[in-house]
Amino acid sequence: MDHVIEIPEALAAMESRDRRFDGQFFVAVATTRIYCRPSCPSPMPKACNLRVFPSTAAAQQAGYRACRRCLPDAAPGSPDWDVRADVAGRAMRLIAAGTVDREGVGGLARRLGYSERQLHRHLVAALGAGAQQLARAQRVHTARLLLQSTRLTVTEVAFASGFASIRQLNETVRQVYGATPTALRAAAGGAATPGEEGLISLKLAYRPPLAAGALFGFLAERAVPGLEEGSDRYHRRALCLPYGTGVATLRDAGGHVDAELRLTTLRDLPPAVQHCRTLLDLDADPAEIDGALARDALLAPLVTARPGLRAPGHAGSQEAAVRAVLEADLGAEGGREAAHRLVERYGVPLPEPVGTVTRAFPATERLAVATDAGGAGLPPASWATVRALATALATGAVRLDPGADRAEAQRTLRAVPGVTPAVAAHIRMRALHDPDVPLVRDTDLTWCVASRTVGWAPDGFGHRSDAWRPYRSYAHHHLRAARTAAPMGRTGASGQGTGAPGEGAEACAVT
Repeated sequence: MDHVIEIPEALAAMESRDRRFDGQFFVAVATTRIYCRPSCPSPMPKACNLRVFPSTAAAQQAGYRACRRCLPDAAPGSPDWDVRADVAGRAMRLIAAGTVDREGVGGLARRLGYSERQLHRHLVAALGAGAQQLARAQRVHTARLLLQSTRLTVTEVAFASGFASIRQLNETVRQVYGATPTALRAAAGGAATPGEEGLISLKLAYRPPLAAGALFGFLAERAVPGLEEGSDRYHRRALCLPYGTGVATLRDAGGHVDAELRLTTLRDLPPAVQHCRTLLDLDADPAEIDGALARDALLAPLVTARPGLRAPGHAGSQEAAVRAVLEADLGAEGGREAAHRLVERYGVPLPEPVGTVTRAFPATERLAVATDAGGAGLPPASWATVRALATALATGAVRLDPGADRAEAQRTLRAVPGVTPAVAAHIRMRALHDPDVPLVRDTDLTWCVASRTVGWAPDGFGHRSDAWRPYRSYAHHHLRAARTAAPMGRTGASGQGTGAPGEGAEACAVT
């Protein structure tokens, strides 16, 4: 890790019971051989007995059991892995997406361009454990969730969690929780209640605060009929997953998000959960982000108005890329309508509708060979860009998976005919969930709002926005939310718009 947590810092975090530190590091007690999250309500240990670990995998590898009171593995993920662009950060994003379960450690190493030995060295230095141990920690966490929140059999839980056998599940659960899977389920005190067949209900943790209305409203404004639906209270969408399709329904429940998942196969549960967490930006540290942005005079009142505003990722990176092209070419409404036509014509039908959600977004392999631009209702130039982008994604010329190098992805996107710098930046922000995208002045909404709010000269924008690092994507969302709430023309000293309504809208094609 960039910053090694020392014992005094860990003790201070434990004394404050500050949930913001949960998931960023883990504390263990040598005398009890148990590890916890920093906010655990258990009595404070002596400093001489305290051990600090950067991951649950490191604590487990050192022989510590998870606390059954605070459930440290249920903490939100570390925000480091969204911010960091190094090999450890990229590896953690791929592991969370289930790459090791599907492709093994060798497949993970190949995706990152390293040998297995080099990758192991990087991960041990950053997280205290190798890829196999990190994937194992994720599997046992998924198993506990399923045991305590569903009525799946132990056999179903084992394979849904990524374990190779029931025996492997039993051994790992005993090592990590000091109990059998059956006892772990019984300890939930009846929390798992029978529900609709095929429906998995989970609780996804996050660090408060969460501007839930703004988050769900953002997604609802952009919902493509047949693919998504929602309001400022919930979001439902189809998912394209490694082994099939699924539908996720997400609602804020105060302190956690209720997730209802319908999957064609349980093997897709870990990547489905990660898609949901990325979409809603649930691993962010809003206290750190808001504090950093509030130091800027322009952003301070916006942060105060919307504490915990998230920078949503996307549940389908290739889908996000295609939709960004459509919205840039055809405008927000036109882009959504074009995406709807693509979904209707080329999308993957779901086994059964869920609400108004009936299809998943078409695979780029299919769009790359499709020839019916007229049937899809797209102008020839837009269709040419979509097909060129789909071909680049299908052949691997452009990589947008969780382990992609973000700067390299933006460079290769710019090589696709028809993809502008603004569209490439937007794809990097949403599809790759980059929290610090350097935004493009002339076509980006941030410049559009900021230049009319404080009278910046256009050439001075980049210098001013450098102060927002490493959270420039969040700054964009604050400025966008302010514009959405109160459309501005050129402003006077009072802050009230004095220009024509909608002035400058043409410069804000991608939102």
